Amino acid sequence: MALVAICVRLDSNGPAIFRQERIGKDGKIFTLYKFRSMRQGSDKGGKHMPAMEADDRITRVGGYLRRLRLDELPQLFNILRGDMYFVGPRPFVPDQESDLAEKIPFYSQRWAVKPGATGWAQINRGYCASLEDNQEKLAFDLFYIKNMSIGLDLLILFQTVKILLLGRGGR
Repeated sequence: MALVAICVRLDSNGPAIFRQERIGKDGKIFTLYKFRSMRQGSDKGGKHMPAMEADDRITRVGGYLRRLRLDELPQLFNILRGDMYFVGPRPFVPDQESDLAEKIPFYSQRWAVKPGATGWAQINRGYCASLEDNQEKLAFDLFYIKNMSIGLDLLILFQTVKILLLGRGGR
């Protein structure tokens, strides 16, 4: 992790660790930690924009970090602090969550459990760019919440490792 932090700092201006508010269990806000993979100030005006293919906000090192998912490593600190679990619905930023909760019925049910670094929706769906994508992702999250078990968590972790080793889905 120290080597990754040094690479991030040498590649672009700004801190190595990116901090962002996210919605956790029971709708409580917590600070999520990641290695910074985008240029400093990419989300100016407080409006979070999801990463796109060939996004010019992503730094050179950030592209590798995202592809290898190394940008997610600092979330281990969130897990140790108790903000997150290894497996659960992925947390989003507050403005995105409140917008989706207004538009999608039962969306707030995602907040019944702690968010996770990986989840059923992440291994079965790619990035969400539209309302329809988020509705489909919610179906996966609700399936996970209803069927939570050690067996399902182990399956999700196994599939996550497989995705990481094969380099699929990083953006």
